[in-house]
Amino acid sequence: MTDTAATPFLTRRGDEFVPNPIAHGGWGPTLGGQVVGGLLARAIEARVDDPDLQPARLTVEILRRVACDPVRVEASVVRSGRRMRAVDARMTQDGQLVARACALYLRRGTQPDGQFWTTPVVLPPIPAEPEQIGDNVPMFIRAYGPDAASDDLEFPWQQAGPRYAWVREFRELVEGETLTPFLRAAIAVDVTSSMANFSTTGLSFINADYTLALSRLPDGPHIGLAVQSHTSADGVATGSTALFDHRGPIGTGLSTAIASSGFDPSGKH
Repeated sequence: MTDTAATPFLTRRGDEFVPNPIAHGGWGPTLGGQVVGGLLARAIEARVDDPDLQPARLTVEILRRVACDPVRVEASVVRSGRRMRAVDARMTQDGQLVARACALYLRRGTQPDGQFWTTPVVLPPIPAEPEQIGDNVPMFIRAYGPDAASDDLEFPWQQAGPRYAWVREFRELVEGETLTPFLRAAIAVDVTSSMANFSTTGLSFINADYTLALSRLPDGPHIGLAVQSHTSADGVATGSTALFDHRGPIGTGLSTAIASSGFDPSGKH
């Protein structure tokens, strides 16, 4: 398939970013979380010009539902030292703050000796993609359950068991701009909330914020996710995922969410 014909999520108009219909999320006439987070990450990345600084953590807070109207985004360096840089970003709509993000960059260096332990995760192999993907699909995503039987479900995550996914963003975030590895990760990690918060009856939590923690940038366009945890009580939930590329683990996703109804995976309302 070719990526060049895909409609971008946003177009530039002076200091504003104008959403195209594909930028709508699954929770009503609002921008998708991956678009909000991606745009904030884009502004943050523009404030870091040192290639030896690794984006180690990005936290995106969605303070209110972001309407499908033009937005403005700005970022500033909060602190810069020899081994780190902290950057904040703000998204406004009609002069009102609607979302914000903060990021921490750490300087790469020598990897310490020794063996480390982590929870073992085995992802399905990166799937083949169709030759053409409809322009009404925000990203290529292949969802998996714990076994072949669940993979045949309409929503393979709608079961009480392990969940996996491979995603690849094939459209531009902003028209005319190539996605960087950091932006690919910032967009993909938004999937953490829906993956971790599906139950046997569907998805009934909407994410209030999410965090991306990276030990390294992804290599290549495909990013894999595996649910690691879900906890919820009294309508408040947390969920986490392990993130991968074709070489192995790259980091962690974390989402906090609140109970909500009205999710429509098609994004049409």
